[in-house]
Amino acid sequence: MDEASYGSDLLGGGLTPGQLRWRYEKVLPGVYVPRGAETSVALSAHAAWLSTDRTGIIADHRRRRRTVVVREERIDWDEVCMVGELAVTTPARTVLDLARHLPRLEAVGHLDALAAATGITAADVAVLVDRYRGARGMKRARIALALMDGGAQSPKETWLRLLVVDAGYPRPTTQIRVTDGCTNAFVDLGWEEPRIGLDYDGEHHQTKRDQFVHDIGRAELIDSCDWLDLHVVKEHTPAFILHRLGEACERRGWIPLARSAPR
Repeated sequence: MDEASYGSDLLGGGLTPGQLRWRYEKVLPGVYVPRGAETSVALSAHAAWLSTDRTGIIADHRRRRRTVVVREERIDWDEVCMVGELAVTTPARTVLDLARHLPRLEAVGHLDALAAATGITAADVAVLVDRYRGARGMKRARIALALMDGGAQSPKETWLRLLVVDAGYPRPTTQIRVTDGCTNAFVDLGWEEPRIGLDYDGEHHQTKRDQFVHDIGRAELIDSCDWLDLHVVKEHTPAFILHRLGEACERRGWIPLARSAPR
């Protein structure tokens, strides 16, 4: 299995400097990975940990990259857990750090994904919010935490949810179950009282035949249950999406309270 190693250990194990350069790639000072190894979160985390002389704690990982951001911050031991030999931040501390350090949309996207994967909620992070209430970025963190929703199944669904919230609509419910009593379907997000939904359709909805066939039956079921389900694709602009949503509200005779109130 590919793993990161100290160059000194590899040389001490019998490799010559030439063999080290040929077989391994330097990714951080003194730290090497096998040349051609597939980049992964685990490999990057292990390399980063070695670069701290095995004393660092692995925290929020935003994207694949071969650099390390080092932050010197307070962290208590109830905010750390072990994954193999690596000390990593707990889901709650990871959520807090992402919420503090990232722009809102990016932060909420990661928080949604963590909530979906682990079941963590904003309430689970409340003790840390109180513990670090004076720390840098806590205002930003509270905003992101208030928007976290484990029902989002992709970054684009997160983006769509924030788009309608920022436009003044009440916060939509995610993964709404629609049923005719025999068959179930789920709407990505929407409002149950006026029965208006929004679904973000990724490219697989157009390119995979089985998904295409499934979507036909799903659309018929949702329509038969008197839902107005608006499908969004990447080519749709925010203005177009909101225009269609406004038209759907008019058809239902629904005036969202958040939009009708002075802003």
